[in-house]
Amino acid sequence: MPVSTSEEESPLDPRGSSTDALNLCHDVTIRQGPHGLKMAPSHAFRCCKRALNWTPVLFINLVIGWSYYAYVVELCVYTIPNDAERISYLVVFHLFFAMFIWSYWKTIWSKPASPSVAFALPSADKELYEREQRAEVQQEILKRVARSLPVYTRTAGGAIRYCDFCQVIKPDRCHHCSTCEMCVLKMDHHCPWVNNCVGFSNYKFFVLFLTYAALYCAVICATVMQYFIKFWTKELHDTHAKFHILFLFFVAALFFISVMSLLGYHLWLVGKNRTTIEAFRAPVFPNGPDKNGFSLGFRRNVAEVFGDRAKNWIFPVFSSQGDGHSFVTRLVHIDPEQVNTVLQQNGKIPSDGENSLSVEGNTEDSRKEKSDGDQTVVVMVDGKP
Repeated sequence: MPVSTSEEESPLDPRGSSTDALNLCHDVTIRQGPHGLKMAPSHAFRCCKRALNWTPVLFINLVIGWSYYAYVVELCVYTIPNDAERISYLVVFHLFFAMFIWSYWKTIWSKPASPSVAFALPSADKELYEREQRAEVQQEILKRVARSLPVYTRTAGGAIRYCDFCQVIKPDRCHHCSTCEMCVLKMDHHCPWVNNCVGFSNYKFFVLFLTYAALYCAVICATVMQYFIKFWTKELHDTHAKFHILFLFFVAALFFISVMSLLGYHLWLVGKNRTTIEAFRAPVFPNGPDKNGFSLGFRRNVAEVFGDRAKNWIFPVFSSQGDGHSFVTRLVHIDPEQVNTVLQQNGKIPSDGENSLSVEGNTEDSRKEKSDGDQTVVVMVDGKP
């Protein structure tokens, strides 16, 4: 499954508005205006592009629809002679089919989560930023605003990550998707097969979609194989079902191999607490890039995506931890006064409330941090994107 990623900062541009080297495909075409200003594509072009973006989804659904017909009608109804075998196959098939479709459509229709208004520049600072032409002065404005936000990652050049399109300071792990034309929290990639950005709001659904797609194909291969062999060796007479069964086995096997490779990669990412973007380029912290900056140990990494209740893991219901705006990291020392200011501004604690820091101290990683004098802090901002 080819994927495309985001428009991201350039190490040569402190404003962080140039196109990222990870833009593999599906970027929005942007024309150059008469004064060097970027102009949005025409309305007709955008409508045509959005319609074409649904082509891969339509193709996948046609394949799924045909596979359902081939299995239920051509195999179970016309080919399998034994009623007990037919019923057992249908029950198992529909179980995995239902979970596959459920997780697939949850991935498609889950709206990508975007940064809250807390990350937008205040009107006075925004006016100063837009009037200012010098990049270094713009950075000073962004740094001043970012002091009150839980933002600790930087561009490759050490600048505050700011999106000129969405006009927000990017939260950690947030990137701008040029296909969706918005900043996406904890963006992993833009997937053409679901015509949606895969990020904080639906990453669990995407992993489950891959899991159930692999299981769906595995069930088809396992149950069709004996009849595939019988048709192939001429043990069964040629009927109208022969083509469907032979082709169904080949298609299911090919999809199983391709989906399993992608599923294995994303399970590895979950275990490492990385996104696809971070796997290609390590996130940059004030003390430099670190590919394991968000890794908290395997168990906690899995819980961050699937939640801490194992009974919810197999269902495509949202159970990921956090709000998508801030993440636990071992690499940042946070001033408690700064955190209180952020929490007060976002209504998480009253103005005279007590410190609401959450210090992690149970895992091997956190024990190591404690011995080094570090402190792990969770900062929650407005949970409604």
